[in-house]
Amino acid sequence: MPETKQEANKPMQLEVQMDEVTAQGSYANLAGVTHSETEFIFDFLFLQPNQPKAKLRSRIISSPVHTKRFLAALQENIKRYEERFGPIPERAVNLTQGHS
Repeated sequence: MPETKQEANKPMQLEVQMDEVTAQGSYANLAGVTHSETEFIFDFLFLQPNQPKAKLRSRIISSPVHTKRFLAALQENIKRYEERFGPIPERAVNLTQGHS
């Protein structure tokens, strides 16, 4: 049966399914971003203090269109966070000396 305009404009309710391990998430304190003409690659890493190597925790490969939407979502969420909790400092962290 064809949808009406009103039904087509309704937001779709998305159900996200995940296993327990994935639901726990992974901590990352360093990220790298590279891109080609057709995709962006996000590498999320964990760098232990005073260690010369970082461990890759997750790699996400995304289309340019989705990456741009993701950037907008991050900007909106950072704005909301700072309105509630105050500005996030932009100071550089010396990775060889640990966090200051």
